Amino acid sequence: MSDPYFQRLFADRIGGVNYGKGTEIYKFEKIKRAKRKALADHPERKLIDFGIGENDEMAPANVREVMAREINRPENRGYADNGIAEFKQAVARFMTREFGVDLDPATEVNHCIGSKPALAVLPAAFINPGDVTLMTVPGYPVAGTHTRYYGGEVHRLPLLAQNHFLPDLDSIPADVLRRAKLLVLNYPNSPTGKVATRDFYAKVVDFAKKNELVVIQDAAHTMLTYDGAPLSFLSVPGARDVGVEVHSLSKGFHMIGWRIGWVCGHPLLVQAYADIKDNSDSGQFIAIQKAAAAALDDASIPRAVRAKYERRLQKLVATLQRVGFQCRMPGGSYFLYTPSPRGIEGGPDFANAEAASQYLITEHSICTVPWDDAGAFLRFAVTYEAADEAAEDALMRETEARLKAIKPRF
Repeated sequence: MSDPYFQRLFADRIGGVNYGKGTEIYKFEKIKRAKRKALADHPERKLIDFGIGENDEMAPANVREVMAREINRPENRGYADNGIAEFKQAVARFMTREFGVDLDPATEVNHCIGSKPALAVLPAAFINPGDVTLMTVPGYPVAGTHTRYYGGEVHRLPLLAQNHFLPDLDSIPADVLRRAKLLVLNYPNSPTGKVATRDFYAKVVDFAKKNELVVIQDAAHTMLTYDGAPLSFLSVPGARDVGVEVHSLSKGFHMIGWRIGWVCGHPLLVQAYADIKDNSDSGQFIAIQKAAAAALDDASIPRAVRAKYERRLQKLVATLQRVGFQCRMPGGSYFLYTPSPRGIEGGPDFANAEAASQYLITEHSICTVPWDDAGAFLRFAVTYEAADEAAEDALMRETEARLKAIKPRF
């Protein structure tokens, strides 16, 4: 069958005339296929899914009650555009309460339909062809993808264990720095679980001022911090002069799928985000914003969410350590990032983490996510479904039994 006439019309940014003809399979699609195969080949064996990266329970009842009430109010039916004052004011109260950061809700806060769209929109405010975005790897690729859409380039900053999973800012070549406009960070980091320190953020502020960069700190996992109190980039002196922080209610409030978060920081940067956003969406449903405001005002919610995933991570770390994994409790997030096995005793060797992950899924129905960007690592998520602590413990026992039986080599 011949190509449709519009095959030659696709933009180069998505593949141009070859769009849709590639055979490369995205990592998460490979995992989905392997899971389907494991379920088909071994219906008698429970799939232990540590690959899921989204909260396993609904938003708290009091938040859902607000949503149920607000959804029936006619005044909430219209476009929200760049957000309602009630939500922005709740954000300001939250930032003061949790981080000691006082924001003007009218000029220093704007809502987003989840953090992903915010990370997609922000490069549009800065990137021209030839400009550079500095990004940590492994990490969330959206800001880099959109940087390339605008003709920009991405300079990757590997997160290595020897650097405590912090980027080596001093390693950036001078010719790259001259063209760089954005530095995208994500702490607590996904997937490494590393948390940033005040000293690191202070260095980032100085680095941004010296090199005239805008900092975008993706704070989606901030409320899932176990190593000390949650830390906002904006609480560090000078941070509001150089950047913005992007927050989400997904991880810390069990509001996965509600698509609500915010961008906050320097008012001119927030305005630029809002101006571009205003030309790409018409705002999140007002009832969702009002329910999110109620969630932000309930300090008990993120504390309960944090306690749950901290407990699960502690159990997982202990389980994996007993079968030879070299892992320890992460500083934050609901991910455990640990060196991948090099092979199986008396069995196959693994060329990389992807090979190890595929083996665990297809042969033993244990799902993990591989990362080979900066060494061979597996990511375990503790967002598996378990009704109570007894179910969690049973899952850990089954995980340990399967891994002990195959004797991974490190």
